[in-house]
Amino acid sequence: MISREDALPLTRQSQILDLSRSGLYYRPVPISQKDLDLMRLIDEIHLKYPFYGSRRIRNELSDMGYEVGRGHIYFLMRKMGIEALYQKPRLSRRHLEHKVFPYLLRNLDIVRANQVWAADITYIPMRRGFCYLVVILDWFSRKVLAWRLSNTLDVSFCVSALDEAIGKYGAPDIFNTDQGSQFTAADFTGVLETHGVRISMDGKGRWIDNVFVERLWRTVKYEEVYLKAYDSMTDARKGLTAYFTFYNERRRHQGLDDQTPDRVYWASLFRPQQAA
Repeated sequence: MISREDALPLTRQSQILDLSRSGLYYRPVPISQKDLDLMRLIDEIHLKYPFYGSRRIRNELSDMGYEVGRGHIYFLMRKMGIEALYQKPRLSRRHLEHKVFPYLLRNLDIVRANQVWAADITYIPMRRGFCYLVVILDWFSRKVLAWRLSNTLDVSFCVSALDEAIGKYGAPDIFNTDQGSQFTAADFTGVLETHGVRISMDGKGRWIDNVFVERLWRTVKYEEVYLKAYDSMTDARKGLTAYFTFYNERRRHQGLDDQTPDRVYWASLFRPQQAA
């Protein structure tokens, strides 16, 4: 690709590769600390009021003493992937050339672990930037099977988490995601198809279809992320490692009859063997 150290002029390199010369001189502009602080606040407001658009978020910020134009709020929301009327940041956008699979969970009774897994991505603020978190979740037990952090939204960190989950726990019957480009990419769906997993995808805008992952985001952010100010991805990784261990092994869930995800997960897998 383009090399500034090559003896061949940049203009000639761009002609050979059929690339626009304008892109050769672009330098990414770092996000200011002020905008990072605003993005953190927008994320908190969006979790609390997912139906708020840029106008209402601007008003909330104004009440907090931040006078920011609606256009700039809209710009930051787009950078974060946030849209009104969604319970989550829509970080994984659909790729029009990728295959989309039908939704398979409607009226389905989910009665055991490894019957249905789900995945999603969320925005994680840090003291000097931000990153993205992907989680693989067992729907029945709410157990976090695997997770990864990344500073970009390419598919590789999602595939890495999926490979770890399958390597540790085997393959589920069904895997459910939204229609984001990371989850419709051949690299991701290919892993599922190789293991004979049926792929399910939410209808457009139906955040409720992946509701257990949405609840996890709220829990993780209010019980861990917002209480910390991660200095780096290394710091975030250390904090989330400790938190997800606590979440799986110690944190009791009212929806699980006050049991932990680990206990429900392993009891479900053991029950059929015991009955046999």
